[in-house]
Amino acid sequence: MSIFDFLFPGRREDQSAPIWETETVRKIVDALEHMEPERARYLAAFAYVLSRVARADLKVSAAETSAMERLLVEHGELNEGQAALVVEMAKHQNLLFGATENFLVTREFNQISTREQKLALLDCLFSVAAAEGLVTADEDYEIRRVASELGLTHAEFIATRSRYRDRLSILRRPPAP
Repeated sequence: MSIFDFLFPGRREDQSAPIWETETVRKIVDALEHMEPERARYLAAFAYVLSRVARADLKVSAAETSAMERLLVEHGELNEGQAALVVEMAKHQNLLFGATENFLVTREFNQISTREQKLALLDCLFSVAAAEGLVTADEDYEIRRVASELGLTHAEFIATRSRYRDRLSILRRPPAP
């Protein structure tokens, strides 16, 4: 790696690649070589954003991992092996680069997805967050940030969130002393 690459990581030798295509998404796309590049890029970003929310409370549970894999099988039409690979790569990339990549990958998903796909992702985010039984305040906040970054309205966020209201930890009564 040259010092120029270190100082300016967004610069690409291959100027044909869009500047908004992140290294995180490219690594996952490489694992899905057999797919058309646009579809692989969409699935890579989808999986990464799921892992972003799963990791909002600083840990990704087995239940959240299973939920992400199931959602990639359902929404991404991947087989279970491919889904497991993509989820593990997305979790790893989020662990290593989450602080810098979260916004960039979400912005990329925003650019390559339809409004219906964004709303479907929003529902999937709540599904992953609820996989352990409760949506924590940290997960809820992260989902709100993702919804905002995707250009979804507050009403769309609330409509989706209301389907998970029985799982929102903030609406639960604290245990009696």
